[in-house]
Amino acid sequence: MIRLWPSTLTGRLVLILLGGLLAAQLLGAWILLSERASAIYESSGMHAAQRIASIVRVLDTLDDEQRRLILPALNTSGFRVAFTDQPDTRTNPDDDSLASARLRAVLRNALGSDRSLHVSVVEDGLDHMAGMQPPYGPRGGMMMMPHTPPYGGAFAVQTQLLDGQWVSIAQRMPEERVTWPRKLLVTLGVLLVSVILLSLIAVRLVTRPLAVLGRAAEDLGRNIERPALAESGPAEVRRTAQAFNTMQARLVRFLHDRARMLAAVSHDLKTPITRLRLRAELIDDEVLKDKVIHDLEEMEGMTRAALDFLRDANAREAAQALDVNAMLETLQADAEVMGRDVQIEGKAKAPYPARPQSLRRCVGNLIDNAVRYGKRARVRVRDSAKRLEIVVADDGPGIPKDMLERVFEPFFRLDESRSRESGGVGLGLSIARDIARAHGGSLELYNRPQGGLDAVVTLPR
Repeated sequence: MIRLWPSTLTGRLVLILLGGLLAAQLLGAWILLSERASAIYESSGMHAAQRIASIVRVLDTLDDEQRRLILPALNTSGFRVAFTDQPDTRTNPDDDSLASARLRAVLRNALGSDRSLHVSVVEDGLDHMAGMQPPYGPRGGMMMMPHTPPYGGAFAVQTQLLDGQWVSIAQRMPEERVTWPRKLLVTLGVLLVSVILLSLIAVRLVTRPLAVLGRAAEDLGRNIERPALAESGPAEVRRTAQAFNTMQARLVRFLHDRARMLAAVSHDLKTPITRLRLRAELIDDEVLKDKVIHDLEEMEGMTRAALDFLRDANAREAAQALDVNAMLETLQADAEVMGRDVQIEGKAKAPYPARPQSLRRCVGNLIDNAVRYGKRARVRVRDSAKRLEIVVADDGPGIPKDMLERVFEPFFRLDESRSRESGGVGLGLSIARDIARAHGGSLELYNRPQGGLDAVVTLPR
């Protein structure tokens, strides 16, 4: 199905502007041509009235024989003259249309107000004159006029000459057609092209700042310390850029303050943990001693993991083109050395612009989790023009649906026994998702219907 309504703001604005302008141009041209046709029609009517008045004045000066001789010269295409003893009753002598009223006024002004005069507009045009009485009636003996094809409406004028004879004159009305003069079409075409170009420039000026702001917001997810937006352009654009830069500065300060605070707390915990470990060695009860040392080791592991997490969050590794296939093969080789089962399916079609160590840690954490809880890991790579997907699947029990998001929370452990067995402190998935988001992508977990878990890293191209 063809989609007529564009999806972009630029396309919609251009379509609205061009559609409205085209409709306005066509309507304006139609009104102009209609007025032009009406003016031509009215001018032709006044010209016909003057011609009829002139012919009547000439006929007043002629006798019957002279009128008979001049009649063939008067009957031309679009103009008919005939003589009768009485006015033709087929016409409507009381025609009060605007065209008849104007013609009647001009004729009375030219012929005098005391002359009998009937003016009407007949629909059957000059065909009406074909069936009139012979030009001279009983006195003249003239033949009837030949049949005239219909040409549309006509002015029908009947007036009495000075000698009492009636004359009927029919003048074809000009056809009121709307024509399209070439110069007018060229003018409208030039105007339309000019308006289209100006509309495109105007739409571009309006939507370009929005596109810049959208790209900046997308880059902000990858690099919180990206360069600030240029605060230039119209007042509205400058205010928007200032608000965006202020938001970015506040986010940077917040993240730095949080990192410094957590790093300080984690670092300061090392000293009391070390003192407690030394004092635990002095405990005589071996059972109690083992429990205390186990708790201290767990605390120390959590502190070390927290420092690693913050260190990775504050890392300023430069992005570069990364061979994803080589990275995955390295991770596979490292896992095989440790006796782990890791399989790779699919390949990336092109290098990916990434922070190599961070992305390696992201995928490495997912492989570790898959091997730890699902015995083996299967890594599937799906690459396209828009995105790169790395799916790490395991054959484990999966995760309850209501816990699929909670497992990304720092230090969250699904169950105590599994965490103690693995030695994890609940930061692996948090670190992996933060790294994926830092690359502008995402990390999601899905339970497979046949069992097992899929960890899907989606990275935009």
